[in-house]
Amino acid sequence: MAYDEHLADRIRERLQDLTDVYEKEMMGGLVFMVNDKMCVGIIKDEMMCRIDRSLHEMLVEKNGCRTMEFTKKPMIGYVLVEESAMRSDVEFNYWIELCLEFNPMAKASKKRSAKKDKHV
Repeated sequence: MAYDEHLADRIRERLQDLTDVYEKEMMGGLVFMVNDKMCVGIIKDEMMCRIDRSLHEMLVEKNGCRTMEFTKKPMIGYVLVEESAMRSDVEFNYWIELCLEFNPMAKASKKRSAKKDKHV
């Protein structure tokens, strides 16, 4: 699986003090589940952020941010953030905080086999 290991380490470090966090290989990348809900992840070298749908249009206007597409369909509420938009800790934490703020409101998906899950 090809994803940015440095970015994975940054996310791990940022989420290390939270409870109920685990990693899951998904969509050809790595996803961090918080409270059994997809929260943030990595696809290749971009950070995938699950955010409040009402913020989506505003966020994709920011440099380095775009709508995530899955099977060529736009996924409102999911954005991909390029490295250039999260170089500083302030920028990186901005995106992580958006994900964590939305997480309590996010719907959990149906449980599947936890065979490939790795707790942080």
